[in-house]
Amino acid sequence: MDMTLRWFGEGVDSVSLEQIRQIPGVKGVITTLYDIPAGEAWPMERILQMKEQVEAKGLKVLGIESVNIHDAIKVGIPEREQYIANYITTLERLGQADIHVVCYNFMPVFDWTRSDLAKVRPDGSTVLAYDQKEIDKLDPEHMFESMGEKSNGFELPGWEPERMARIKELFELYKDVNADVLFDNLVYFLKAIQPVCEQYDIKMAIHPDDPAWPVFGLARIITGKEQLLKLMKAVDAPFNGVTLCTGSLGSNPDNDIPDIIRSLKGRIHFAHVRNLQYNAPGDFQEAAHLSADGSMDMYAIMKALYDIGFDGIVRPDHGRAIWGEVSMPGYGLYDRALGACYLNGLWEAIEKQNRN
Repeated sequence: MDMTLRWFGEGVDSVSLEQIRQIPGVKGVITTLYDIPAGEAWPMERILQMKEQVEAKGLKVLGIESVNIHDAIKVGIPEREQYIANYITTLERLGQADIHVVCYNFMPVFDWTRSDLAKVRPDGSTVLAYDQKEIDKLDPEHMFESMGEKSNGFELPGWEPERMARIKELFELYKDVNADVLFDNLVYFLKAIQPVCEQYDIKMAIHPDDPAWPVFGLARIITGKEQLLKLMKAVDAPFNGVTLCTGSLGSNPDNDIPDIIRSLKGRIHFAHVRNLQYNAPGDFQEAAHLSADGSMDMYAIMKALYDIGFDGIVRPDHGRAIWGEVSMPGYGLYDRALGACYLNGLWEAIEKQNRN
């Protein structure tokens, strides 16, 4: 297992590579070229510059999150062919740069949704939270304004202003895209990129939908065990795998995360491990990684990963805002560093227990 931290890049992230390097057990970063719009091919020189910058600080680029997928591909209109060709070019260049894991999602319009970016917890920390009753009151065209008020001045991934300015247009684009159509378009995309992935040993790791149910009437197709196994069977090749996100899948308490992990043996390429606290159906808030702080059994999750022989990349996912830190919501240094150490501690204990 390789522990990592997500890093959005210099000038975007409040956390520096020097700080990440000092977290015990963290071997590298999961990063991206944040300024390149979805659908454009990544220039080779930019990929190499990013890689050299990370390596100069004693870390490795262990994966990309994300190479975003253009809406034309998700919707399945004729323009998708050019955007798929651009995506293949990017994958080819990543492979040539010795980068072999790409996390991506196939969610329409919104990459993730929350009703509150800074919900205050009893200990005074703040967290990302979701309450379906609050979401139902919102007009998606004006959701960016309500989200942006608590963004601390940071641009939120998946909520870029230029994308939010097109919300009405995007909803119109997806109006006839039901779950079956969206799934078929995902399979089409994966089969189109399969040759380049296999040539360069690139593992595509789909991120589950967040939260794990339809939002604003938009289809959701990666929400639980059944849907994940359906996708693995539809494109039954090792490159096609999963980003096992405990928080996204865990947003639905009916999802048995350890069981899902065991069902995906050999197909989990990346793991986002975080905790959350259930309040009521459709109502949850994020928590510290420690099991006792939320509703999820983090030991059982890490044990399941160990039991299937997982040896891929892991990162602590969203952290609380603590100790006065001002950062992109969910992506401060302090609580994610605590999370990385906690998860590494669980992993060390599990490994040692299983040697006896």
